[in-house]
Parts: sequence; C-alpha cells; structure tokens
Amino acid sequence: QVQLVESGGGLVQAGGSLRLSCAVSGRTFSLYILGWFRQAPGKEREFVGAISKSGSGADYADSVKGRFTIARDNAKNTVYLQMNSLKPEDTAVYYCAAVARGQQLWRNGGNYDYWGQGTQVTVSA
Repeated sequence: QVQLVESGGGLVQAGGSLRLSCAVSGRTFSLYILGWFRQAPGKEREFVGAISKSGSGADYADSVKGRFTIARDNAKNTVYLQMNSLKPEDTAVYYCAAVARGQQLWRNGGNYDYWGQGTQVTVSA
C-alpha cells in the first residue's frame, strides 16, 4: 500500500511563496507519476500539475503556469510544489496523488490511485 503525506501548508500574504512537500512511502517511489490537485470551498477538485516518473517532464494548469513548479527527489521519496506569486484565488486544500500506470501526466484525478490527506493553503489579500 502506498501512503502519501503532505506538509508545508499555511497562511501567506498575496505575492508570497510556499513550498509544499509530499512524502511517499510503501512502494518504489520512482515507479509513480505524481500529481498535485487542489479543492477550494464550494468548488470541484482541480488539477494543478504533475511530474513524470523520472522528473524530466512536468505539466501545469494554465492558472498556475509560470508561478508554480513541481520537483521530485527520488532519493528522498518526496515530491514538492513550489508556489510563488500566490494569489487569494490559490486558497484551497492541496492534495498530492500517485499513479503507476503508463507514462501520461494525467490531469484527471480519477486516474490516480493513491491520495494524501491534504494540506490547507490560505492566501490573504
């Protein structure tokens, strides 16, 4: 069984930065495509970004492109989401997710098999 644990959320002012971490345990980390999703109150969960198994490729939602960066450390079994130039509309619970099938960087959360519990990010105006 794969377990994912997010950390690093908190309260930050608009324009500030946060780095989220997601520690993955249970299976060989490098076998998994890793994604980040978020869900704001009253809204559906949305794709933020995903990173390939090797870390050489990444995909981002248009709303975060140029501001957020995903990286993974296969030696530490951890994936990161660096968030810069944060906006109030980035306020949400952020989740990491993992899937081992294929090579595609899935934008649909339904394609991911494992999820973390989420970490709250609040951006004040």
